[in-house]
Amino acid sequence: MTATVNMALVWLIAMIILLIVEAVVPGLISIWFALGALAALIAAALHAPMWLQLAWFFVVSVAALALTRPLVKKYVNSRVKPTNADMILGRECVVTEEIDNIRGTGAVTVGGKIWTARMDSDGETAAVGEILKTLRIEGVKLIVSK
Repeated sequence: MTATVNMALVWLIAMIILLIVEAVVPGLISIWFALGALAALIAAALHAPMWLQLAWFFVVSVAALALTRPLVKKYVNSRVKPTNADMILGRECVVTEEIDNIRGTGAVTVGGKIWTARMDSDGETAAVGEILKTLRIEGVKLIVSK
């Protein structure tokens, strides 16, 4: 076997391994490098020197990554799904039970639902009837502020 055939075999094996990893692991992580390995395989088949094979591998991998990564992030990996609970964020709520972070008490009503609530700042409290703003959800508690 000549060195060209050996390197072509190395690039072929590398490409197959990268494609298997791509198929097994969720999300796109190695497809760009598989394309680089394909470019290096073609270079090896055309009897290109080793430095040129490596150059093709890196150039094609980086180019494929740079050209497709923004699209992949936008369309493929956008797994954040808003829930019904997200609709209450930023809305006003009414305190139905005094909010005291130290004692671990407090409840508010927002959107017709009652939520266990805590103040955003540890030292603050809120009396029944006060109108507060919802900031975020931590576990099953609504974090609010004045």
